[in-house]
Amino acid sequence: MHSSTQAFAVLLMLVSLCSVGSLPKPHQTDQLRVLFIGNSLTYFNDLPSFVQAFAQSKAQKPLAFKAVTFADFSLEDHWNQGDARKAIARGGWDVIVLQQGPSASTDGRKSLLEYSRFFAKEIRLVKAKPALYMVWPSVGRMQDFNGVIESYKRAAEEIEGLLFPVGEAWLSAWKRDPKLELYSSDGLHPTVAGTYLAALVIYECLYDESALGLPSKFKLRSGASIDIPKDQARMMQEAAAEVRKRKASPSKAA
Repeated sequence: MHSSTQAFAVLLMLVSLCSVGSLPKPHQTDQLRVLFIGNSLTYFNDLPSFVQAFAQSKAQKPLAFKAVTFADFSLEDHWNQGDARKAIARGGWDVIVLQQGPSASTDGRKSLLEYSRFFAKEIRLVKAKPALYMVWPSVGRMQDFNGVIESYKRAAEEIEGLLFPVGEAWLSAWKRDPKLELYSSDGLHPTVAGTYLAALVIYECLYDESALGLPSKFKLRSGASIDIPKDQARMMQEAAAEVRKRKASPSKAA
C-alpha cells in the first residue's frame, strides 16, 4: 500500500467529522444523488469516493454525494442530533443510505429496525429510495456475523429498501482467501482492501452493474492514490459479484 494511502486512512480514523461530498442539485437527472448517513464505518478511507471513482471509470452517471457521519453514532443518535434529518429534508436525493454499528445484539437490532423505519418515512417524503449498508462485527466478535447479516436484512425488508450486503461479501472473500486483511489494526475499521470490497458491493447495488472489471488503481477526490494488487482486486470483485447473484429482488437505483 502506498504511504500516502496509509496516511489518509490514519487521518480519517483520528478525526470525527460530518463530511460533505458534491452536493446534488435538485432535478439534475444526469447525476446519481446519494446521501450517506452513518459513522466511521462510512467515512473511514472515504468509502463514498471509492464508489464515485468506480462510476467515473465506467462512464456511469456521476455520483454526487453528501455524507452526514459522526464517530460511534447509531441511527438513533442521528435522529436525535438532527443534521441527518435536515439533509434529508433538503431533498434532491435518489438514494439515502443508512448505516450504524453491527447491531447483532437484541437491543442493537431493535434500534436498527426502529430508526430505519423512522428515517424511511422521512426519506420517502422527499421521493428518495432508502438503503441499508450492512457492515460487519469487530474481529473479537466474529461469531456475530450471522446476527449482523440478519439484522440488516430484516431492516431492509421492513422498509422495502435497497440492501448493500457488504458483510456477506467479506465472508465470500474470506472463502477465497482466508488470509485477506479486511480489518485494520483496531479490529473494527476496514483496511483499504476492506473499503474497496465494500465499495464494490455498493457500486453494484446503486448502478445494477457487475463489479467485475472495475479498476484496482485509481485516485480519490482528495487526491489519495489507491492501488490494490490486481489479483486481489479480481478476487474481491468475484466475491462481490457472487453476493449480487444471491441477493433477492435486485433493484436499480440509477
